[in-house]
Amino acid sequence: MAKVKNSIKLVLPDEAVISRIYLIRGKKVMLDRDLAEMYGVETRVLNQAVQRNIDRFPKDFIFQLSIKEFENWKSQTVISNSVKMGLRKRPFAFTEQGVSMLSGVLNSAIAVQVHIQIIRIFTKMRDVVDQ
Repeated sequence: MAKVKNSIKLVLPDEAVISRIYLIRGKKVMLDRDLAEMYGVETRVLNQAVQRNIDRFPKDFIFQLSIKEFENWKSQTVISNSVKMGLRKRPFAFTEQGVSMLSGVLNSAIAVQVHIQIIRIFTKMRDVVDQ
């Protein structure tokens, strides 16, 4: 009988994912630009996929940062000035549920792998808080 393989290859080190989870509006979120990079697509492609499937993303799954939140995030995040200067649009923030929905919308092998890794990390973070 064939042995079923149930392991998922890590796409990124856990630390790289954890460092891209932010606490905004009291929720753990990931920003569109970070998710796009992880999924191997451009941010605009990711956001277009969301807009085409907007009925799958209620307000508790995704929200756009306010101007104040955006400025606060830029001032606290260690990114180069050239990258900051390229940020013209306020990013969208995806909650854990939004990240789950996003992987289904993108529907690629890499999206599935990244999704599984991100959800495992969100779960670990929740378990640590609960202890």
